[in-house]
Amino acid sequence: MTAIPPATPVRIHGPEHDADPQRSYELLRLQGPVGLAEISPGVVVHLVTDYRAALDLLHDTNTWSKDTRSWMNQVPADSPLMPHVQWRPSLFFADGAQHAHLRSVITDSFRLLDPHDVRNLTFRYADRLLQQFVMDGEADLVAQYAQQLPLMVFNALFGMPDEYAPRLMQALSGMVSSDPAQMAAGAQSLNEYLTSLYAAKAQQRGHDLTSWFIDHPNGLSPEDVLQQVIIVLGAGNEPLTNLIASTLARMLSDDRYFGSLTTGSLPIQHAIDEALWNDSPLANYSLHFPRHEVEFYGTVIPAGSPVMVSYAAANSCPHSNPPNEGHRSGNKAHLAFAAGPHACPARSTAVLVATAAIERLTSYLPDVKLAVSAAELAYQGGPIYRGLTALPARFTPLHSAHPRRHEGSFGQPSTGSSGLAEPARDRLTV
Repeated sequence: MTAIPPATPVRIHGPEHDADPQRSYELLRLQGPVGLAEISPGVVVHLVTDYRAALDLLHDTNTWSKDTRSWMNQVPADSPLMPHVQWRPSLFFADGAQHAHLRSVITDSFRLLDPHDVRNLTFRYADRLLQQFVMDGEADLVAQYAQQLPLMVFNALFGMPDEYAPRLMQALSGMVSSDPAQMAAGAQSLNEYLTSLYAAKAQQRGHDLTSWFIDHPNGLSPEDVLQQVIIVLGAGNEPLTNLIASTLARMLSDDRYFGSLTTGSLPIQHAIDEALWNDSPLANYSLHFPRHEVEFYGTVIPAGSPVMVSYAAANSCPHSNPPNEGHRSGNKAHLAFAAGPHACPARSTAVLVATAAIERLTSYLPDVKLAVSAAELAYQGGPIYRGLTALPARFTPLHSAHPRRHEGSFGQPSTGSSGLAEPARDRLTV
């Protein structure tokens, strides 16, 4: 009997993949629902590209573990992948009771956020960014808007004064750099930020996520509190940046949205849903490891072998959903926020911030247009994220940097150092 040669791993990093990721996923589908993918030079994983298979894996906590410790030595220490796969005592890498213990701290705390406050907080920082370029007539909506806004919001939600936001941006930017020296400097900057954050909240609680993490009845240690902060930042920042940018790109390049900037013919939520289906901001992630050898959708996977889920490939899987475009864009069954016990615990907050960010920009700049053709837009490299490197836009300059306010729709930004309204009761009780 002739042995079947092993499949050649499909490279999902580098210029070819970045230019046309769907081609990579088509090649992977030729191997079946689960294929071999190279996510970094010499680092190979099984990648799930089938929608049904992805759902089955994400819901099966008996077969699969999230603990990366036995596999991390296969990833070079200076690899840009390391910040994404390095084990931490956080809910991302925890299983069973420990995962539930940590996750409930985050879900309970996010439930205490008033959506109206978060919306106004986003408007407040959007105003600040917009006022820096609305008189210019042109801008890069990635570098000057989408990259900065999420971290300004997160910095406030964690309870830090506004002047700490640039430090947080610099730290996270360094940590995802391909330069080892910048990665080390970024890690050091993040450690300094977290040290200041915990010291401030330990001394005086506020109406913020960090205070609620500290005071949660589950009783997290200081290290556990900060690890959950890191995970929220890591899981929320770049995907939210990518979602804002890709939604704007879709609205500015699709004729169906042309009138929506002023007439509302297609709502922003429609564009966000389409972006989540077609340009998943987190393209490939969700590392899992089988606890024992398993045959999964026709592929034998040894115990402890890394398996990732391709949210982007699963969403575009030919039988993931009926082909009717209107159905897909209005359907929330995409996997951009994962699924199962490890699904994003802050999904509603992320969509709220993205929606408010886009509303505010289009309120200021109702005639904003792409400054280049959609075909000229380029995407960043890497196997995990899918995001634009730049989004050049042009618009009629405003004569002053004052916003075109729509108080009936948007209201006034709230006050306070973090921008969140202070409730009568600012300690977590559940």
